[in-house]
Amino acid sequence: MKPITGTLGYFLYTYISYVFLWMYNPMFIVYVILMSASFFSFILLMNSFNINNLGSAFSEKLPVRFLGGFQIFFAIALCLLWMKDIIPTITNGTVPLGLEHYTTLVIQGLDLGFIVPIALLSGVLIMKRKPFGYLLSSVIIMKGFTMGAALTAMIISQYLAGVSMSIMEIIIFPLFSLLICYCLILLLRNINSKDMDHKIGKIN
Repeated sequence: MKPITGTLGYFLYTYISYVFLWMYNPMFIVYVILMSASFFSFILLMNSFNINNLGSAFSEKLPVRFLGGFQIFFAIALCLLWMKDIIPTITNGTVPLGLEHYTTLVIQGLDLGFIVPIALLSGVLIMKRKPFGYLLSSVIIMKGFTMGAALTAMIISQYLAGVSMSIMEIIIFPLFSLLICYCLILLLRNINSKDMDHKIGKIN
């Protein structure tokens, strides 16, 4: 159920950006419905876990320091990536790079307001083997995996179409996606499948 929750997190993030970032088009109400459905499904699934028993659903061999350290590194790197573009606009009064015809920086706001603090919190909590850390890490890693796969597919499509891209876009993002994939494999391999539903499902 945790991978599903992470996938819902990806859809929630994606359709929030579609609703508030894309120019108005006939699909607008569809994006609103998908955003709403993703949000309520995500909340319901997050509330369906028995947090107290969640730690026992994972093997003691789970490399929590590596997973936690990666999430903290990801949060810091993402924060620096966006802040290097935002801070100069505050100090110099210039227009942010990438603003184009939009009125604000939606993706940067979502990342700095939600993804960065969640990744930091989940990284610290899983390193301490706190129950909530397992849940948040599962969600953020699965969300990162789906986003990484989407970005890699986008880069490949742009490359085949002859779109000019930087070396960072061509190399760094796919490598990062592979690293996220490795983290997901580590997480899934260390799930104790025996009686897992009984351990993490809520007792009614």
